[in-house]
Amino acid sequence: MTTTENNKVVYLLNAFSLQMISGHCIIEVEDVDTLPEGLTSAIGHQDTANVLGVPMNRINVSLKEGDVAYVAQLVGGRLPEGATTLPEGFKFVFKKVTLHTGESLKANFGF
Repeated sequence: MTTTENNKVVYLLNAFSLQMISGHCIIEVEDVDTLPEGLTSAIGHQDTANVLGVPMNRINVSLKEGDVAYVAQLVGGRLPEGATTLPEGFKFVFKKVTLHTGESLKANFGF
């Protein structure tokens, strides 16, 4: 598992679920054009992993304060079985998801 310099995990996901969070928090979502190096793959679908060039790694993700998740959102339909490249008309849109709780809420949002 790869971590950032603050010992927080930076994930690559193919979906985001509210089950990945607990307690009171604010979820910040922003569009990004590129992905950083050293992501921990949590891509649970083999064809998606193949197209993204990362290992399939079906793990349960539980985000903690400061963890970051990059979500590769497939647009255009469902990947055909055995896909290794994006079919024509398909693309990935990348979202950066950051979880804010506790002190981070006070520092970043004033409460």
